[in-house]
Amino acid sequence: MKVAKILVSACLMGEKVRYDGNDNLLQHPLMQRWQQEQRLLMICPEVAGGLSVPRAPAEQIGTRIITCDGADVTTAFQRGAWRAQQLAQQQGVVMAILKARSPSCGVGQIYDGSFSRRLIADDGVTAAALRQLGIAVFSELQLDAAAAWWQRQSLVAQ
Repeated sequence: MKVAKILVSACLMGEKVRYDGNDNLLQHPLMQRWQQEQRLLMICPEVAGGLSVPRAPAEQIGTRIITCDGADVTTAFQRGAWRAQQLAQQQGVVMAILKARSPSCGVGQIYDGSFSRRLIADDGVTAAALRQLGIAVFSELQLDAAAAWWQRQSLVAQ
């Protein structure tokens, strides 16, 4: 039987792929358990889309992703989202845990494009692309909801 997989932002697993070359390591028993069960698949959509580490910070402005110095990196973000979709489909991903507020991974809230740390209600490019596939998407700030969703799915599968 194939094990259901969870796509996770690589930065949450300690990979130094953030725009500033750092990580967002999430040390949580739930993530550790899923990793031990070999359910986690890591991806950084921004790196998968061709962006370097480090790179200029970027935010979403309408349908475009623009860096703080004015470069349009929309195509790289879209390419990374497509690669995340491909990985998810190939590997049987049913849920994703993504980095909150990111222009690629943000779930429900992202920065508004003014580089002033103001939030708006929206999904990042990858989060939206995964939702289109019917994948349940959560941020690391929503682990309780993710665990509850996972438990409901496990009960349904039995």
